[in-house]
Amino acid sequence: MSNSPDHPKSSLSARDLAVVWHPCTQMHDHETIPMLAIERAEGAWLQASDGRRYLDAVSSWWTNVFGHRHPRIVAGLKDQLDRLDHIMLAGMTHEPAVALAEQLIRLAPPGLSRVFYADNGSSAIEVALKMSFHYWRNLGRRQRTRFIALTGSYHGETIGALSVTDVPLYRNTYAPLLFEPLLAPSPDAYLRASGETSSQHVARTLGKMRDLLAKHAQEVAAVIVEPLVQCAGGMRMHDAAYLAGLRRLCDEFDVHLIADEIAVGFGRTGTLFACEQAAITPDFLCLSKGLTGGTLPLSAVLTTSAIHAAFYAEYSSGKAFLHSHSYTGNALACRAALETIAIFNDEPVLVANRTLSTHLAARLEALRDHPHVSDVRQTGMIAAVEMVRNRATREEFPANERRALRVYLHGLTRGVILRPLGNVIYFMPPYCVTIDEIDLMVDVAIEGIERAVA
Repeated sequence: MSNSPDHPKSSLSARDLAVVWHPCTQMHDHETIPMLAIERAEGAWLQASDGRRYLDAVSSWWTNVFGHRHPRIVAGLKDQLDRLDHIMLAGMTHEPAVALAEQLIRLAPPGLSRVFYADNGSSAIEVALKMSFHYWRNLGRRQRTRFIALTGSYHGETIGALSVTDVPLYRNTYAPLLFEPLLAPSPDAYLRASGETSSQHVARTLGKMRDLLAKHAQEVAAVIVEPLVQCAGGMRMHDAAYLAGLRRLCDEFDVHLIADEIAVGFGRTGTLFACEQAAITPDFLCLSKGLTGGTLPLSAVLTTSAIHAAFYAEYSSGKAFLHSHSYTGNALACRAALETIAIFNDEPVLVANRTLSTHLAARLEALRDHPHVSDVRQTGMIAAVEMVRNRATREEFPANERRALRVYLHGLTRGVILRPLGNVIYFMPPYCVTIDEIDLMVDVAIEGIERAVA
C-alpha cells in the first residue's frame, strides 16, 4: 500500500492495529504496549519509522544468525531472482535445492543422506512425525502409532507439532484436537534434586525414559527431543550425555529418534548442530530458523537411506510419502540457505562465537547471586536468567503480574529488544553482535530486572 495522504507513513502502527492480527499476541495489549513500526534493519539493529534504533537481542525469534541484510545473502538473493524465483518441486528440480541438500548432507551428522523440504519449523516436525509413523506402517508394524516427548518440550503449533508439545500456554486450549504423547521427564538441569550431580540427574532421567520404552516400545514410532536446549519451554538446558544415552535407548528398543534442531541448529549451541556435542546421529534431523540466515521461510528434514528405502516402491504399493507444501524447496529460500552455509564455511563463525559467548557469560555473573534470580544458564550463544519472587525457595512470580513484561518495556526505552518467555529473560543475539552491544543488552536486562522486582 502506498504512503498516500489517507495512509501516511507516520501512522503505520495505527494502520497495522486496524487490520493485522499478530502471532503469539493478545491484541488488547497494544492499547498500552507500543507497536514498533520497523522500516529498516542492518546487522544487529532495527530502525523504526520514528527514527529510533533497537538492538535485536533475540534475533527476530531466533532466525537471524548473521544479522539483518547480510551482504552475502542479499547479493545471492538478487542473483537468484534474476534466474528463478519458484517452481513446484514435484516432478521438477533446480540447482539451489539440489546444491543445498548436498551441503546439508555434507555437514550433518554421518548417516543422514536424504533431505525433504518444507516451509517452516512446525511443518518440519509434521513431516518427521508423519514419516516415522508411515515408515513403520510400510514395514507392516501398524501398532507403532505413538510418540514420546519430554516434559516442557515445544515443537511448534500446527496440530501434530503441538501434540508433542508440553507447554500448557500453547497446548491447553487446543487439547481436544490433539493426540496424546507419552511424556518422559525432562533432563533440564534446573530440575536437579538437591545434592544431585549433573551425571546423576542424567542417569535418573534416562532411567525414567528406559522404563517408558520398556513398557511402550512396541507402540512407539519415535522419541522427539530438542537437543541441549528446550527453547520455548523457558530455555531449559541439559547435558549432552543425555542425548548420547537417549540414542542408545532408541537403538536398544528399536524406535526412531527425532532431533528438533529448529532453534538450536546453525551454531547456536557452540557447534553447527547440537547433536555433534553428543556425537550422535538422529533418525530425523529437523532444521529451520537459521537455515536461511533469517531471510526467508524454509525448513528441511534430513533422514537416512534406510528410512527412504521403506517408501521406495512401485506406486501401486501405496508406500509413497504424499506430503507436500506449495513452496517446498523454494529456489530463493534455498539460495539464501546456500549463502548462509557458505558464510559458515568461509568465515570463523564458531570460533568468534566462543569469544562472544565467553564475554556474555562473564557479564551475566553479576546476576548469579541476585535475590530474585534463581538460575543463570548458558549454552553457546543462548543464555537465560530465571527471575523469581524468592531465590531460596524458587517461588515464582504469579503469571498475571507479568513481571518480565516490565523488563521488555524497559528495554524499549533503552533501545534493546528483550522478549521474555514467562519470567525467563533470555539472550539469543545474532553472531554479528559486538562486545559493546553485549554489554548494552546485559546492562539493560539488569536494569529491567531491578525495576521488575521492585
